[in-house]
Amino acid sequence: MASRIQRLYAPLLAFALTSAAFCTAWALRGSFPFGNTGRAINDQANQYVPFHRALWDLVHGQAAGDVLFTWRGGFGQQFLSDYYTYLGNPFSWLAVLVPRAHVDLAVFVITPVTMGLAAALMAVYLGRLVPGPWWQRGVLGATYGLCGWALSDASYIPMWLWGLVALPLLGIAVEWCLEGRRWPAATALVALAWLGNFYTAMMATMAACVLLGIRLIVRDMTGKQRLRALFRAATAAATGILLTLPLLLPSFLSSGAAQPTKAGEFDPQRLDVFLTGMLPATHLWGGRPRLYIASLGLILAGSFLLNTGIAKKTRLVWGVAIVLVAASFQFPPTQYVWHGLAVPNGNPYREAFVFSGMLVIVAWMALANRPRPLHLAITAGLLVAATFLLRNTDDFAVQTWYAVLGGGALSLLALVLLGMGERRRALVPVAAALMVAVVFAESTLAAFNADEKRVRERWAKPAVTSSQSITNHFEAVRSVDGWPAYRTDSGRPQTSYNDALALQAEGPQYYSSYLPEATYRALEPLGYGYKNDGRTFFGSDNRVLDAIFSIGARVSPVPGVKNAWQGEKFLAPPLVTVRDGEFRSAAPAGSVWANQENVLGKPVYLVPRTSRSGSATEQKYTAVCSPGTEAYWYSPALNGTLTQGGTTHRLEDRQTGVLKLGTVPAGGRLDITVRTKSQAEAPAAPIGCLDRTQLAAAVEGLVKTGATEVRAGGHTIEATLPRGTTGTAVLATTDVPGWQCSAPTRSFHGLLALDLPAGTEKISCTFTPKGLGPGLAAAGLALLTLLTVTTVTLLRRRTTPAGPQEPDPTDSTAAPAPRSVH
Repeated sequence: MASRIQRLYAPLLAFALTSAAFCTAWALRGSFPFGNTGRAINDQANQYVPFHRALWDLVHGQAAGDVLFTWRGGFGQQFLSDYYTYLGNPFSWLAVLVPRAHVDLAVFVITPVTMGLAAALMAVYLGRLVPGPWWQRGVLGATYGLCGWALSDASYIPMWLWGLVALPLLGIAVEWCLEGRRWPAATALVALAWLGNFYTAMMATMAACVLLGIRLIVRDMTGKQRLRALFRAATAAATGILLTLPLLLPSFLSSGAAQPTKAGEFDPQRLDVFLTGMLPATHLWGGRPRLYIASLGLILAGSFLLNTGIAKKTRLVWGVAIVLVAASFQFPPTQYVWHGLAVPNGNPYREAFVFSGMLVIVAWMALANRPRPLHLAITAGLLVAATFLLRNTDDFAVQTWYAVLGGGALSLLALVLLGMGERRRALVPVAAALMVAVVFAESTLAAFNADEKRVRERWAKPAVTSSQSITNHFEAVRSVDGWPAYRTDSGRPQTSYNDALALQAEGPQYYSSYLPEATYRALEPLGYGYKNDGRTFFGSDNRVLDAIFSIGARVSPVPGVKNAWQGEKFLAPPLVTVRDGEFRSAAPAGSVWANQENVLGKPVYLVPRTSRSGSATEQKYTAVCSPGTEAYWYSPALNGTLTQGGTTHRLEDRQTGVLKLGTVPAGGRLDITVRTKSQAEAPAAPIGCLDRTQLAAAVEGLVKTGATEVRAGGHTIEATLPRGTTGTAVLATTDVPGWQCSAPTRSFHGLLALDLPAGTEKISCTFTPKGLGPGLAAAGLALLTLLTVTTVTLLRRRTTPAGPQEPDPTDSTAAPAPRSVH
């Protein structure tokens, strides 16, 4: 029992040291909950917190949908791929254990907990490679959990951080395969790695292949033993990945059906920038590599090649492998392989944690084999020299000097004291305390520096995800909720790109890498604003769009009252309406006004002739509409300001969408001034004047002929129609892949529609993600294989007489075997 408890010392130290260093940096910056500074960076506010709130709703029975589909956001979208991509980290389930108002805090806590677990597992993995004192493994495990990729790239991305966990998990699985045992457990570790996040798991799996190759070379094994180990590893990997196929395959197919983005070509960084990314506590802006680990790890890793206590073959193989891995990051073909043959949309060095992990491994092998003080001093000197030569690289900061000179000197002192501890045992606790302290202090500095520099970039400015305004906004949405009789739009201003998920609304607001191209093609022509190449959609205060998508309530700020929100209800057609034939608008063909009327099925706009004058930067538009109608503006190419009737509106090109200007004055004349720095112009028909009386008549007609009852399940919808209904049933959701209905479906201007056979009084539709069926079948087969092998193994153990165990193959990592320093 005591030995089992002692096995936990190393992982517990690694976990505590990693989590404490990260949280200390968090507290020093005064970030929530240690202060009032917002914590949510970029997509953390726009995606991760809203998706975790959606998970909370799902578990607590408050979701409009289920794990396959959500009716919240994008007027109904698949959810399984979003779950796998954004909620796959097992610690995401922490979010369901707290009150909904504190889900954002749970999301923030996921980061130090996941980083700590990665450090703990690395400490365990290091012990499987080479035995050694638990506290040394714990300290080096922490240098992995606090590597540059974790602190500078992924600290705000919960699902990516699972890749940091996946690497040591798969390393342990590799060791089991080499030892010829625990195949079912190795398979389970592969599945666990891939369940968290397939993107970084893929990178970790490729790294595990590198580790397997290295270990097959350096271990003393026969050719038959190598083939058996390779077979065990291959089958464990294949079976483990197949177990995740119900999530992996639908996500893969959803990605293929998603709205394309304009990802740029990979442009390798200059060599000096790449090498600077290896220096401790260095945060380089933009798409730069963050490859560093703490000075203690770097000094030990550098001494690895000089350590004669390690076999030459081992040093050569590991050294070549690390150099090749680093080079592969700079070579476009191999860089594409690391990223699954896709161009990364963002930082192109997302596999950097693999390099850091390999540095920690060789650092441990060097430490376990008692590095000489001279070798350590040479490595430390080279680190200082490299820092001096790279000091003029862009984004080089003084914090790097603190880490190299201060952290490096203290690390060198600690290692020298540790070496002297063989004769003077009292020095060992001093060295241990110093090593823990220097890794803690330097990593805290690195984390603090990463946050300080990152928030200076506009995209990374921390956002608030909990406030009185957000709470009131949520309550206002719930006060006018009417789902599924009608939808509620959470309105503007938005607090995130996924407000529909975050606030339990059902509007168009949606931001996901899986937003289908079919949804983009349906919403963009109607005048909804968007960004991110069409993977993010925003709401629009336009009653024609409300009628098309069954929006019967909207929330807006209370004028003149801080943090106050109010809801407004209005008549809306049901989610299922009926059209009798095609309608062709008389508005200018291709205009947003014609597109809206074609879907609505009635003429409701007056589109006036608009004259343009002025300059390229100050454009003046004039039009005449009927007094009392409601004026709208649409100019997806303009970025600047629009002034009309003394009111100024912000134009953000395609993000703005259809803009409500207000009631047309008594004279009927509209004078509009647009100020912009671009050379773009508004389209030929930028103004549409809505006749609210005609719109009211159109809505009443759709209500009268539409469904009398609508029932929306998790991923189903059923509707009862008036007796004798004929024509086409149109569902207020986009025609995305995966719908199967009681009658053949077709697209109605991008919406899901069914041509009604005579006598139809009820219709029903079910959404099933593409690939779910084959994925479940493959996973079932993999599970059967896993259970069979496990059962056979257990039966063999029961029937085979106990005898002396065959020793593991001798490892050539050390020559001679390392002696632990306690």
